[in-house]
Amino acid sequence: MVKPKKDKGSKPSNASSKSKDEDDKKTHPPHNNAGPPVTPLTKKYGTGPLVRKDKKQSSSRFNISKNRELVKMPALKDAAPNDVESLFVRKLQQCCVVFDFLTDPLSDLKWKEVKRGALNEMVEYVTHNRGVITDAIYPEAVQMFAVNTFRSLPPLSNPSGAEYDPEEDEPNLEAAWPHIQLVYEFFLRFLESPDFHPPIAKKFIDQKFVLELLNLFDSEDPRERDFLKTTLHRIYGKFLGLRAYIRKNINNIFYKFIYEMERHNGIAELLEILGSIINGFALPLKEEHKVFLVQVLIPLHKARSLSVYHPQLAYCVVQFLEKDSALTKSVVDGLLKFWPKVHSPKEVMFLNELEEILDVIEPTEFTKIMTPLFKQLSKSVSSPHFQVAERALYFWNNEYIMSLVSDNTETVLPIIFPALYRNSKSHWNKTIHGLIYNALKIFMEMNQTLFDECTQKYKLAKQKEKEKQKEREDCWDKLSKLAVKNPQAQKLFSKGTLTPFTDSIIAAADNPLMAMLGCGDAPYSAAGQLNQSMDTDIDEDLSPAHVSKEAEEGKKVLKKAGRNLIRRKSELPQDMYTATALENHRRAEENLTTNVENNNT
Repeated sequence: MVKPKKDKGSKPSNASSKSKDEDDKKTHPPHNNAGPPVTPLTKKYGTGPLVRKDKKQSSSRFNISKNRELVKMPALKDAAPNDVESLFVRKLQQCCVVFDFLTDPLSDLKWKEVKRGALNEMVEYVTHNRGVITDAIYPEAVQMFAVNTFRSLPPLSNPSGAEYDPEEDEPNLEAAWPHIQLVYEFFLRFLESPDFHPPIAKKFIDQKFVLELLNLFDSEDPRERDFLKTTLHRIYGKFLGLRAYIRKNINNIFYKFIYEMERHNGIAELLEILGSIINGFALPLKEEHKVFLVQVLIPLHKARSLSVYHPQLAYCVVQFLEKDSALTKSVVDGLLKFWPKVHSPKEVMFLNELEEILDVIEPTEFTKIMTPLFKQLSKSVSSPHFQVAERALYFWNNEYIMSLVSDNTETVLPIIFPALYRNSKSHWNKTIHGLIYNALKIFMEMNQTLFDECTQKYKLAKQKEKEKQKEREDCWDKLSKLAVKNPQAQKLFSKGTLTPFTDSIIAAADNPLMAMLGCGDAPYSAAGQLNQSMDTDIDEDLSPAHVSKEAEEGKKVLKKAGRNLIRRKSELPQDMYTATALENHRRAEENLTTNVENNNT
């Protein structure tokens, strides 16, 4: 079966301006082979005011150098060719001096500027010159990077109260960032230089180095994590012997996050790296990678902070299915296992991911999961939360999914029909009614005969339900008569202590409020009347003319007012310093566009 192109215009858009569209594309780009979704630095939700607060900065436990007096050296471009290497080494050694940026930020300003100037110069020199990375540079460059970045991270922002929440709280920015950023930039250009030779560098960039690098991913500062993901990705691509070790330790971080602490700041960035790695996996997939999918990626869906990393997680899952469609059943069963019961925004995320999975599913795999899948969709359609029901009903706007359904209408329609018809009458949100009639119209056009059969079965089921209610009413009537005949009850009636039980039943049956409250199970009389009226109208409601009319009205409503399917976060005041620092940050890479080939090593 050839997959038809999805009609992107059929889904409502909530973009209010061109700039917002561009921001959204950068934050959540479509799945393609260019790379995984980029982890956003700043939060896109809320319109809270910018509040000028004290700088939210923290400092890691650096080993501050004792002798911090630096001497400004000559520029590398002005040095004689024979002196360039020795001058480069001395500048790298000079940049190993670590300053205090938190307790006394105004100290050593002169020497801090000397170090910053040296770092800037080396970044430019490595970027624009060739033949400058010699054997003597490797140990000094790695040592300089390690001294400036490898450290114990600061404790939680509020250790005595609630822990740092990446969804709501603004991050604590690293006070030493003016120097650390330049160190990351230099090391990244060092790795990407055409003069860089991994066989020489592997003596210094080893497993211990990689482990220290992975520990830094728990930094609260998103700017640092942004550089870390690009740096680790480059190391993974250049050092074949470290690939298995990197994957193993990333798995360990995920296991600890899932089964122990459920707190880590770098999950999104690590998944972004893995998305690029998975994209380059050779076929057939090794058993190790299939285990990673089932035991790591699927359980990551159950975490409370799923929204922080869900785009990257969904990308990884879809990449696996594009590599091996036989994994579809395991993935869908896992999603249904962890399907949220009482968290509507999370359920919308699951529905988003499910549609992405169905976009790449093979017809043979669809038949294996369609029954449990549409049972869950029927529950989502019936959700009282309109965003959940609306998102589930958007599946009927997807041409490829509908082509799969049309080949299996005999199985799908009987499962979903009761939920569709019931909610077309009872759901409180009018927009949902139009979407439901659109789905009913599609099913009616697919197979009119089967649609009529489902209608008749639904009417029979309602009739049986009404008969059961009548039986219960008769039981209550018999019970009330027996209660009146009871001698002890007669004594209470004569004293006025107890009113006749039959009166309370009649009152409950005649009083709509009592019926809604379910007093004495008597509301079945009122419910029976309601169901009877529904049965009377069912033929008219499901006539082709009425369904088409309601579907068209629903499309007009959706076109007039598009729905925002993204959860609106709390409009918390934002820290001006934090917002400004993140906006001014220059990312090392917009995306991990480099796919690592044959990553099964």
